[in-house]
Amino acid sequence: MRTISGLAAMAALAVVAVAAPAGAAPATLENEAPTYDVVGVVTDPDGSTHTRMVSTYDGLPVIGGDRVVHRGPAGAVRGVSQTLAAPLSLATAPVLGVNAAEAVVGPKAESSRLVVDATSGTGRLAWEVVSGGTQADGTPSRLATYVDARTGKVLWREQQIQTAEGSGQSLYSGTVPLQLAQSGSTYQLKDPTRGNTYTTDLNNKEDSLLCQLLGAGCKAGTLFTSPDASFGNGATSSRESAAVDAQYGTNMTWDFYKSTYGRNGIFGDGSGSYNRVHFGKNYVNAFWDGTKMTYGDGDGTSYGPLVSLDVAGHEMSHGVTEHSANLTYEGESGGLNEATSDIFGTMVEFFANNPNDVGDYLIGEEFDLARHAGFRRMDNPASDGDSLNCWSSTAGNVDVHYSSGIGNHFFYLLAEGSGAKTLNGVSYNSPTCNGSTVTGIGRDDAARIWYRALTVYMTSGTDYHGARTASLNAARDLFTAGSVQYNAVTTAWSAVGVS
Repeated sequence: MRTISGLAAMAALAVVAVAAPAGAAPATLENEAPTYDVVGVVTDPDGSTHTRMVSTYDGLPVIGGDRVVHRGPAGAVRGVSQTLAAPLSLATAPVLGVNAAEAVVGPKAESSRLVVDATSGTGRLAWEVVSGGTQADGTPSRLATYVDARTGKVLWREQQIQTAEGSGQSLYSGTVPLQLAQSGSTYQLKDPTRGNTYTTDLNNKEDSLLCQLLGAGCKAGTLFTSPDASFGNGATSSRESAAVDAQYGTNMTWDFYKSTYGRNGIFGDGSGSYNRVHFGKNYVNAFWDGTKMTYGDGDGTSYGPLVSLDVAGHEMSHGVTEHSANLTYEGESGGLNEATSDIFGTMVEFFANNPNDVGDYLIGEEFDLARHAGFRRMDNPASDGDSLNCWSSTAGNVDVHYSSGIGNHFFYLLAEGSGAKTLNGVSYNSPTCNGSTVTGIGRDDAARIWYRALTVYMTSGTDYHGARTASLNAARDLFTAGSVQYNAVTTAWSAVGVS
Protein backbone atom coordinates (compact mmCIF):
# COMPACT_ATOMS: atom_id res chain seq x y z
CA MET A 1 0.00 0.00 0.00
CA ARG A 2 1.46 3.38 -0.97
CA THR A 3 2.23 5.75 1.91
CA ILE A 4 3.93 9.13 2.29
CA SER A 5 7.56 8.47 3.16
CA GLY A 6 8.53 9.31 6.70
CA LEU A 7 5.00 9.72 7.99
CA ALA A 8 3.87 6.15 8.50
CA ALA A 9 3.18 5.33 12.14
CA MET A 10 0.77 3.27 14.15
CA ALA A 11 -2.28 5.24 15.22
CA ALA A 12 -3.14 4.93 18.88
CA LEU A 13 -6.83 5.72 19.08
CA ALA A 14 -8.93 5.05 22.15
CA VAL A 15 -11.81 7.50 22.16
CA VAL A 16 -15.57 7.41 22.38
CA ALA A 17 -18.09 7.90 19.58
CA VAL A 18 -17.85 11.38 18.09
CA ALA A 19 -20.05 13.74 16.15
CA ALA A 20 -18.92 14.25 12.57
CA PRO A 21 -18.68 17.67 10.91
CA ALA A 22 -21.48 18.60 8.57
CA GLY A 23 -21.96 15.86 5.99
CA ALA A 24 -19.15 13.60 7.20
CA ALA A 25 -19.94 10.03 8.17
CA PRO A 26 -20.31 9.56 11.94
CA ALA A 27 -17.87 7.06 13.35
CA THR A 28 -16.72 5.29 16.49
CA LEU A 29 -12.99 4.90 16.90
CA GLU A 30 -12.91 2.27 19.65
CA ASN A 31 -13.22 -1.50 19.54
CA GLU A 32 -12.81 -1.75 15.76
CA ALA A 33 -10.93 -4.67 14.27
CA PRO A 34 -8.96 -2.76 11.59
CA THR A 35 -5.48 -1.49 12.40
CA TYR A 36 -4.81 2.03 11.17
CA ASP A 37 -1.50 3.46 9.95
CA VAL A 38 -1.02 7.22 9.73
CA VAL A 39 0.16 8.37 6.28
CA GLY A 40 -0.22 12.14 6.57
CA VAL A 41 -1.29 14.98 8.83
CA VAL A 42 -2.64 18.40 7.81
CA THR A 43 -2.34 20.99 10.59
CA ASP A 44 -4.45 24.16 10.47
CA PRO A 45 -3.19 27.53 11.75
CA ASP A 46 -5.36 27.20 14.88
CA GLY A 47 -3.78 23.82 15.72
CA SER A 48 -6.61 21.65 14.44
CA THR A 49 -5.35 18.48 12.80
CA HIS A 50 -6.63 16.19 10.06
CA THR A 51 -4.91 12.80 10.21
CA ARG A 52 -5.12 10.58 7.15
CA MET A 53 -4.89 6.83 7.75
CA VAL A 54 -4.93 3.59 5.81
CA SER A 55 -6.00 0.32 7.36
CA THR A 56 -5.40 -3.40 7.52
CA TYR A 57 -7.74 -6.11 8.82
CA ASP A 58 -6.28 -9.34 10.13
CA GLY A 59 -3.09 -8.34 8.33
CA LEU A 60 -4.84 -7.73 4.97
CA PRO A 61 -4.89 -4.32 3.23
CA VAL A 62 -8.35 -2.75 3.32
CA ILE A 63 -9.13 -1.20 -0.07
CA GLY A 64 -11.41 1.78 0.60
CA GLY A 65 -10.70 1.58 4.32
CA ASP A 66 -8.88 4.90 4.50
CA ARG A 67 -10.15 7.65 6.76
CA VAL A 68 -9.35 11.16 7.94
CA VAL A 69 -9.74 11.91 11.66
CA HIS A 70 -10.44 15.57 12.44
CA ARG A 71 -9.33 16.96 15.82
CA GLY A 72 -9.70 20.40 17.34
CA PRO A 73 -6.79 22.48 18.70
CA ALA A 74 -7.05 20.77 22.10
CA GLY A 75 -7.00 17.30 20.55
CA ALA A 76 -10.71 16.49 20.85
CA VAL A 77 -12.04 14.43 17.95
CA ARG A 78 -14.51 16.43 15.88
CA GLY A 79 -15.36 13.88 13.26
CA VAL A 80 -14.22 11.36 10.70
CA SER A 81 -14.33 11.32 6.90
CA GLN A 82 -14.45 7.79 5.51
CA THR A 83 -16.08 5.44 3.02
CA LEU A 84 -16.47 2.50 5.41
CA ALA A 85 -20.00 2.67 6.82
CA ALA A 86 -19.70 0.15 9.68
CA PRO A 87 -17.01 -1.78 11.59
CA LEU A 88 -15.64 -4.72 9.65
CA SER A 89 -16.57 -8.24 10.63
CA LEU A 90 -15.66 -11.01 8.21
CA ALA A 91 -13.70 -14.23 7.94
CA THR A 92 -10.39 -13.89 6.11
CA ALA A 93 -9.93 -17.47 4.88
CA PRO A 94 -10.68 -17.55 1.14
CA VAL A 95 -12.92 -20.17 -0.45
CA LEU A 96 -11.51 -19.37 -3.88
CA GLY A 97 -7.78 -19.99 -4.27
CA VAL A 98 -5.37 -17.58 -5.90
CA ASN A 99 -4.96 -19.71 -9.02
CA ALA A 100 -8.71 -19.77 -9.55
CA ALA A 101 -8.89 -16.00 -9.07
CA GLU A 102 -6.13 -15.46 -11.62
CA ALA A 103 -7.93 -17.78 -14.03
CA VAL A 104 -10.98 -15.53 -13.80
CA VAL A 105 -8.84 -12.59 -14.93
CA GLY A 106 -7.02 -14.43 -17.69
CA PRO A 107 -3.51 -15.18 -18.92
CA LYS A 108 -2.15 -11.66 -18.38
CA ALA A 109 -2.45 -11.93 -14.59
CA GLU A 110 0.96 -11.04 -13.17
CA SER A 111 0.54 -10.56 -9.42
CA SER A 112 -2.12 -11.20 -6.78
CA ARG A 113 -2.81 -10.52 -3.15
CA LEU A 114 -5.65 -11.15 -0.73
CA VAL A 115 -7.40 -7.94 0.42
CA VAL A 116 -10.53 -6.71 2.12
CA ASP A 117 -12.61 -4.72 -0.36
CA ALA A 118 -14.46 -1.95 1.49
CA THR A 119 -15.18 0.28 -1.49
CA SER A 120 -18.91 -0.44 -1.26
CA GLY A 121 -19.00 0.72 2.37
CA THR A 122 -18.91 -2.80 3.80
CA GLY A 123 -16.20 -5.45 3.81
CA ARG A 124 -15.77 -8.29 1.34
CA LEU A 125 -12.84 -10.68 1.09
CA ALA A 126 -11.34 -10.42 -2.38
CA TRP A 127 -8.36 -11.24 -4.52
CA GLU A 128 -6.68 -8.22 -6.12
CA VAL A 129 -5.27 -9.53 -9.40
CA VAL A 130 -3.05 -7.17 -11.39
CA SER A 131 -2.66 -7.77 -15.11
CA GLY A 132 -0.68 -5.93 -17.74
CA GLY A 133 -0.91 -5.21 -21.42
CA THR A 134 -1.70 -2.24 -23.60
CA GLN A 135 -4.83 -0.13 -23.80
CA ALA A 136 -6.58 0.51 -27.12
CA ASP A 137 -4.79 3.82 -27.72
CA GLY A 138 -1.34 2.43 -26.94
CA THR A 139 -1.20 3.44 -23.28
CA PRO A 140 0.36 0.76 -21.08
CA SER A 141 -2.21 -1.04 -18.95
CA ARG A 142 -1.93 -1.99 -15.30
CA LEU A 143 -5.42 -3.28 -14.50
CA ALA A 144 -6.37 -4.32 -10.98
CA THR A 145 -9.34 -6.72 -10.91
CA TYR A 146 -11.05 -7.47 -7.61
CA VAL A 147 -12.45 -11.01 -7.50
CA ASP A 148 -14.74 -12.13 -4.67
CA ALA A 149 -12.68 -14.67 -2.71
CA ARG A 150 -15.78 -16.76 -1.99
CA THR A 151 -17.86 -16.71 -5.16
CA GLY A 152 -15.33 -15.90 -7.90
CA LYS A 153 -17.45 -12.95 -9.07
CA VAL A 154 -15.61 -9.95 -10.46
CA LEU A 155 -16.49 -7.11 -8.09
CA TRP A 156 -14.87 -4.20 -9.93
CA ARG A 157 -11.80 -3.16 -11.88
CA GLU A 158 -9.46 -0.20 -11.67
CA GLN A 159 -7.08 1.02 -14.37
CA GLN A 160 -3.97 2.07 -12.42
CA ILE A 161 -2.25 3.84 -15.28
CA GLN A 162 -3.86 7.28 -15.14
CA THR A 163 -3.97 9.16 -18.42
CA ALA A 164 -4.67 12.58 -19.76
CA GLU A 165 -5.40 13.70 -23.40
CA GLY A 166 -3.49 15.83 -23.88
CA SER A 167 14.35 25.81 -20.70
CA GLY A 168 15.59 26.36 -23.16
CA GLN A 169 13.39 26.87 -26.13
CA SER A 170 10.12 25.00 -25.72
CA LEU A 171 7.45 24.01 -28.20
CA TYR A 172 4.59 25.84 -26.51
CA SER A 173 5.88 28.23 -23.84
CA GLY A 174 8.67 30.10 -25.64
CA THR A 175 12.08 30.50 -24.06
CA VAL A 176 11.83 29.46 -20.43
CA PRO A 177 14.30 29.36 -17.53
CA LEU A 178 15.67 26.04 -16.33
CA GLN A 179 17.64 24.99 -13.28
CA LEU A 180 20.27 22.49 -14.43
CA ALA A 181 22.69 20.05 -12.83
CA GLN A 182 26.29 20.10 -14.05
CA SER A 183 28.59 17.10 -14.24
CA GLY A 184 32.05 18.16 -15.35
CA SER A 185 31.55 20.12 -18.55
CA THR A 186 28.13 18.56 -19.25
CA TYR A 187 24.79 20.11 -18.31
CA GLN A 188 21.97 17.77 -17.33
CA LEU A 189 18.23 18.43 -17.65
CA LYS A 190 17.87 17.81 -13.93
CA ASP A 191 16.69 20.34 -11.35
CA PRO A 192 18.50 20.11 -7.99
CA THR A 193 16.27 22.88 -6.57
CA ARG A 194 13.08 20.86 -7.06
CA GLY A 195 13.84 17.43 -5.68
CA ASN A 196 16.19 16.51 -8.58
CA THR A 197 13.32 16.21 -11.05
CA TYR A 198 14.65 15.32 -14.48
CA THR A 199 13.64 14.44 -18.05
CA THR A 200 14.68 11.52 -20.23
CA ASP A 201 14.30 10.45 -23.88
CA LEU A 202 12.56 7.11 -24.57
CA ASN A 203 13.51 7.31 -28.26
CA ASN A 204 9.95 6.40 -29.31
CA LYS A 205 10.19 2.88 -27.92
CA GLU A 206 7.45 1.23 -25.89
CA ASP A 207 8.00 0.40 -22.26
CA SER A 208 8.50 -3.22 -21.32
CA LEU A 209 5.56 -5.03 -19.74
CA LEU A 210 7.78 -6.01 -16.82
CA CYS A 211 8.50 -2.36 -16.14
CA GLN A 212 4.86 -1.38 -16.15
CA LEU A 213 3.83 -4.21 -13.84
CA LEU A 214 6.69 -4.53 -11.42
CA GLY A 215 8.76 -1.40 -11.75
CA ALA A 216 11.71 -3.64 -12.63
CA GLY A 217 13.79 -3.62 -15.79
CA CYS A 218 12.26 -0.24 -16.62
CA LYS A 219 13.29 1.80 -19.58
CA ALA A 220 14.03 4.98 -17.69
CA GLY A 221 15.20 6.54 -20.91
CA THR A 222 18.35 8.56 -21.56
CA LEU A 223 18.84 11.70 -19.50
CA PHE A 224 18.98 14.80 -21.69
CA THR A 225 22.40 16.44 -21.53
CA SER A 226 24.09 19.28 -23.37
CA PRO A 227 27.63 20.70 -23.68
CA ASP A 228 26.15 24.12 -22.91
CA ALA A 229 23.34 25.44 -20.73
CA SER A 230 20.83 25.67 -23.58
CA PHE A 231 18.31 22.99 -24.57
CA GLY A 232 15.93 22.78 -27.54
CA ASN A 233 15.23 25.04 -30.50
CA GLY A 234 11.48 25.63 -30.15
CA ALA A 235 10.62 23.07 -32.84
CA THR A 236 10.18 19.30 -33.09
CA SER A 237 13.35 19.10 -35.20
CA SER A 238 15.18 19.03 -31.88
CA ARG A 239 14.27 16.17 -29.56
CA GLU A 240 15.21 18.45 -26.69
CA SER A 241 12.32 20.86 -27.32
CA ALA A 242 9.60 18.56 -25.99
CA ALA A 243 11.86 17.78 -23.04
CA VAL A 244 12.09 21.48 -22.26
CA ASP A 245 8.29 21.71 -22.15
CA ALA A 246 8.06 18.68 -19.86
CA GLN A 247 10.73 19.97 -17.48
CA TYR A 248 9.25 23.48 -17.47
CA GLY A 249 5.80 22.05 -16.77
CA THR A 250 7.25 20.07 -13.87
CA ASN A 251 8.88 23.22 -12.50
CA MET A 252 5.72 25.31 -12.74
CA THR A 253 3.63 22.57 -11.13
CA TRP A 254 6.13 22.19 -8.28
CA ASP A 255 6.15 25.99 -7.77
CA PHE A 256 2.36 26.25 -7.91
CA TYR A 257 1.81 23.70 -5.15
CA LYS A 258 4.72 25.05 -3.07
CA SER A 259 3.82 28.74 -3.21
CA THR A 260 0.04 28.29 -3.12
CA TYR A 261 -0.42 25.50 -0.58
CA GLY A 262 3.01 25.02 0.98
CA ARG A 263 3.20 21.51 -0.48
CA ASN A 264 6.82 20.37 -0.80
CA GLY A 265 6.68 18.48 -4.09
CA ILE A 266 4.10 16.10 -5.47
CA PHE A 267 4.69 13.56 -2.72
CA GLY A 268 4.78 16.21 -0.01
CA ASP A 269 8.23 15.16 1.21
CA GLY A 270 10.54 17.21 -1.02
CA SER A 271 11.41 14.37 -3.38
CA GLY A 272 11.01 14.76 -7.12
CA SER A 273 9.43 12.69 -9.84
CA TYR A 274 10.64 12.59 -13.42
CA ASN A 275 9.51 12.87 -17.03
CA ARG A 276 9.92 10.60 -20.01
CA VAL A 277 9.27 12.09 -23.44
CA HIS A 278 9.02 10.59 -26.96
CA PHE A 279 7.06 7.54 -25.83
CA GLY A 280 5.88 5.13 -28.53
CA LYS A 281 4.97 6.05 -32.08
CA ASN A 282 2.01 8.29 -32.95
CA TYR A 283 0.97 8.08 -29.30
CA VAL A 284 -1.68 10.73 -28.65
CA ASN A 285 -1.69 10.69 -24.87
CA ALA A 286 0.30 11.09 -21.66
CA PHE A 287 0.14 9.22 -18.39
CA TRP A 288 1.15 9.15 -14.72
CA ASP A 289 2.07 5.71 -13.36
CA GLY A 290 2.72 6.47 -9.70
CA THR A 291 6.31 7.69 -9.97
CA LYS A 292 6.71 9.56 -13.23
CA MET A 293 5.06 11.31 -16.17
CA THR A 294 5.31 9.88 -19.68
CA TYR A 295 4.44 11.84 -22.83
CA GLY A 296 3.67 10.80 -26.39
CA ASP A 297 4.55 12.81 -29.48
CA GLY A 298 1.04 12.89 -30.94
CA ASP A 299 0.39 11.90 -34.54
CA GLY A 300 2.10 14.94 -36.06
CA THR A 301 -1.03 15.90 -38.00
CA SER A 302 -3.89 16.57 -35.64
CA TYR A 303 -1.86 16.55 -32.45
CA GLY A 304 1.67 17.52 -31.55
CA PRO A 305 3.68 16.30 -28.53
CA LEU A 306 1.45 16.29 -25.44
CA VAL A 307 3.84 18.26 -23.23
CA SER A 308 1.87 21.47 -22.72
CA LEU A 309 1.72 23.23 -19.35
CA ASP A 310 -1.80 22.16 -18.46
CA VAL A 311 -1.08 18.50 -19.25
CA ALA A 312 2.11 18.56 -17.17
CA GLY A 313 0.09 20.02 -14.31
CA HIS A 314 -2.64 17.44 -14.93
CA GLU A 315 -0.26 14.47 -14.80
CA MET A 316 1.61 15.61 -11.70
CA SER A 317 -1.69 16.36 -9.96
CA HIS A 318 -2.56 12.68 -10.31
CA GLY A 319 0.41 12.21 -8.00
CA VAL A 320 -0.95 14.74 -5.51
CA THR A 321 -4.30 12.93 -5.53
CA GLU A 322 -2.57 9.56 -5.09
CA HIS A 323 -0.70 10.87 -2.06
CA SER A 324 -3.72 12.48 -0.41
CA ALA A 325 -7.28 11.24 -1.01
CA ASN A 326 -6.03 8.47 -3.35
CA LEU A 327 -9.31 8.59 -5.26
CA THR A 328 -10.04 5.22 -6.87
CA TYR A 329 -9.60 5.47 -10.65
CA GLU A 330 -13.02 3.98 -11.41
CA GLY A 331 -16.65 5.07 -11.19
CA GLU A 332 -17.53 8.49 -9.81
CA SER A 333 -14.34 8.67 -7.74
CA GLY A 334 -12.40 8.12 -10.97
CA GLY A 335 -14.23 11.04 -12.56
CA LEU A 336 -13.31 13.17 -9.54
CA ASN A 337 -9.71 12.01 -9.90
CA GLU A 338 -9.61 13.18 -13.52
CA ALA A 339 -11.46 16.42 -12.72
CA THR A 340 -8.95 17.17 -9.98
CA SER A 341 -6.11 16.87 -12.48
CA ASP A 342 -7.91 19.11 -14.99
CA ILE A 343 -8.63 21.66 -12.26
CA PHE A 344 -5.07 21.89 -11.01
CA GLY A 345 -3.55 21.56 -14.49
CA THR A 346 -5.60 24.62 -15.41
CA MET A 347 -4.50 26.40 -12.24
CA VAL A 348 -0.85 25.67 -13.10
CA GLU A 349 -1.40 27.29 -16.50
CA PHE A 350 -2.86 30.42 -14.89
CA PHE A 351 -0.11 30.40 -12.24
CA ALA A 352 2.70 30.29 -14.82
CA ASN A 353 1.29 33.42 -16.50
CA ASN A 354 3.24 32.58 -19.65
CA PRO A 355 2.39 34.91 -22.56
CA ASN A 356 2.92 32.07 -25.06
CA ASP A 357 0.39 29.83 -23.26
CA VAL A 358 -2.03 32.06 -21.39
CA GLY A 359 -4.34 30.65 -18.76
CA ASP A 360 -7.64 29.22 -19.98
CA TYR A 361 -10.23 26.57 -19.20
CA LEU A 362 -9.35 24.44 -22.24
CA ILE A 363 -7.38 21.22 -21.76
CA GLY A 364 -4.62 20.54 -24.29
CA GLU A 365 -5.32 23.37 -26.71
CA GLU A 366 -1.62 23.97 -27.42
CA PHE A 367 -0.98 20.59 -29.04
CA ASP A 368 -4.39 20.44 -30.77
CA LEU A 369 -2.96 21.34 -34.18
CA ALA A 370 -6.21 21.11 -36.12
CA ARG A 371 -8.67 23.05 -33.95
CA HIS A 372 -6.76 24.62 -31.02
CA ALA A 373 -9.82 23.83 -28.90
CA GLY A 374 -8.24 21.09 -26.80
CA PHE A 375 -9.48 17.69 -25.69
CA ARG A 376 -11.88 19.11 -23.10
CA ARG A 377 -13.29 22.42 -21.96
CA MET A 378 -14.45 23.13 -18.44
CA ASP A 379 -17.19 25.71 -19.01
CA ASN A 380 -19.30 23.35 -21.11
CA PRO A 381 -17.78 19.85 -21.01
CA ALA A 382 -20.67 18.25 -22.93
CA SER A 383 -19.78 20.31 -26.01
CA ASP A 384 -17.35 17.54 -27.01
CA GLY A 385 -20.27 15.13 -27.43
CA ASP A 386 -19.02 12.69 -24.79
CA SER A 387 -18.43 14.46 -21.48
CA LEU A 388 -21.08 15.06 -18.84
CA ASN A 389 -22.24 18.50 -17.73
CA CYS A 390 -24.71 17.20 -15.16
CA TRP A 391 -24.77 14.44 -12.59
CA SER A 392 -27.18 11.51 -12.92
CA SER A 393 -27.39 8.12 -11.24
CA THR A 394 -25.54 6.58 -14.21
CA ALA A 395 -22.53 8.91 -13.99
CA GLY A 396 -20.43 6.19 -12.41
CA ASN A 397 -20.84 4.01 -15.50
CA VAL A 398 -19.20 6.56 -17.81
CA ASP A 399 -15.48 6.61 -18.71
CA VAL A 400 -13.66 8.66 -16.07
CA HIS A 401 -12.41 11.16 -18.66
CA TYR A 402 -16.03 11.97 -19.48
CA SER A 403 -17.62 11.77 -16.03
CA SER A 404 -14.92 14.24 -14.98
CA GLY A 405 -17.01 16.83 -16.81
CA ILE A 406 -19.31 17.12 -13.79
CA GLY A 407 -16.43 18.16 -11.52
CA ASN A 408 -14.90 20.39 -14.19
CA HIS A 409 -18.24 22.11 -14.78
CA PHE A 410 -18.73 22.62 -11.04
CA PHE A 411 -15.29 24.18 -10.67
CA TYR A 412 -15.72 26.52 -13.63
CA LEU A 413 -19.09 27.71 -12.31
CA LEU A 414 -17.68 28.18 -8.82
CA ALA A 415 -14.70 30.13 -10.14
CA GLU A 416 -16.18 32.11 -13.02
CA GLY A 417 -19.96 31.78 -12.85
CA SER A 418 -22.51 30.95 -15.55
CA GLY A 419 -23.27 32.68 -18.84
CA ALA A 420 -21.13 34.24 -21.54
CA LYS A 421 -17.75 35.91 -20.96
CA THR A 422 -14.31 36.28 -22.51
CA LEU A 423 -11.11 35.59 -20.57
CA ASN A 424 -7.62 36.00 -22.04
CA GLY A 425 -9.14 36.06 -25.50
CA VAL A 426 -11.14 32.83 -25.12
CA SER A 427 -14.95 32.95 -25.24
CA TYR A 428 -16.93 30.91 -22.71
CA ASN A 429 -20.63 30.35 -22.19
CA SER A 430 -21.34 28.04 -19.29
CA PRO A 431 -24.89 26.66 -18.91
CA THR A 432 -26.42 25.28 -15.73
CA CYS A 433 -28.37 22.06 -15.35
CA ASN A 434 -31.18 23.62 -13.34
CA GLY A 435 -31.55 26.92 -15.22
CA SER A 436 -30.01 28.91 -12.37
CA THR A 437 -27.56 31.80 -12.54
CA VAL A 438 -24.27 31.30 -10.73
CA THR A 439 -21.90 34.06 -9.64
CA GLY A 440 -18.26 32.97 -9.43
CA ILE A 441 -15.96 33.58 -6.46
CA GLY A 442 -12.70 33.62 -8.45
CA ARG A 443 -10.43 30.75 -9.39
CA ASP A 444 -8.00 31.19 -6.49
CA ASP A 445 -10.66 30.78 -3.79
CA ALA A 446 -12.31 27.98 -5.75
CA ALA A 447 -8.98 26.12 -5.99
CA ARG A 448 -8.24 26.64 -2.29
CA ILE A 449 -11.57 25.01 -1.47
CA TRP A 450 -10.91 22.09 -3.83
CA TYR A 451 -7.39 21.49 -2.53
CA ARG A 452 -8.54 21.41 1.09
CA ALA A 453 -11.48 19.18 0.19
CA LEU A 454 -9.07 16.79 -1.57
CA THR A 455 -6.34 16.69 1.07
CA VAL A 456 -8.46 16.91 4.24
CA TYR A 457 -11.93 15.47 3.59
CA MET A 458 -12.00 13.21 0.52
CA THR A 459 -11.16 9.52 0.79
CA SER A 460 -10.57 6.88 -1.86
CA GLY A 461 -14.25 6.09 -2.40
CA THR A 462 -15.59 9.66 -2.43
CA ASP A 463 -18.30 10.13 -5.07
CA TYR A 464 -19.85 13.38 -6.34
CA HIS A 465 -22.22 13.75 -3.41
CA GLY A 466 -19.31 13.08 -1.08
CA ALA A 467 -17.30 15.73 -2.95
CA ARG A 468 -20.12 18.20 -2.33
CA THR A 469 -19.90 17.49 1.40
CA ALA A 470 -16.10 17.66 1.35
CA SER A 471 -16.03 21.00 -0.48
CA LEU A 472 -18.66 22.49 1.84
CA ASN A 473 -16.58 21.41 4.82
CA ALA A 474 -13.53 22.98 3.18
CA ALA A 475 -15.39 26.23 2.44
CA ARG A 476 -16.62 26.34 6.01
CA ASP A 477 -13.07 25.93 7.31
CA LEU A 478 -11.62 28.56 5.02
CA PHE A 479 -14.40 31.14 4.91
CA THR A 480 -17.00 30.12 7.58
CA ALA A 481 -20.42 28.58 7.07
CA GLY A 482 -22.85 31.01 5.47
CA SER A 483 -20.06 33.00 3.78
CA VAL A 484 -20.32 34.06 0.14
CA GLN A 485 -17.86 31.30 -0.78
CA TYR A 486 -19.71 28.62 1.21
CA ASN A 487 -23.05 29.54 -0.35
CA ALA A 488 -21.46 29.63 -3.82
CA VAL A 489 -20.30 26.03 -3.36
CA THR A 490 -23.89 24.98 -2.64
CA THR A 491 -25.17 26.91 -5.65
CA ALA A 492 -22.53 25.55 -8.04
CA TRP A 493 -23.14 21.93 -7.03
CA SER A 494 -26.89 22.37 -7.49
CA ALA A 495 -26.17 23.86 -10.92
CA VAL A 496 -24.55 20.57 -12.01
CA GLY A 497 -27.26 18.40 -10.49
CA VAL A 498 -25.59 17.46 -7.19
CA SER A 499 -27.69 18.45 -4.17
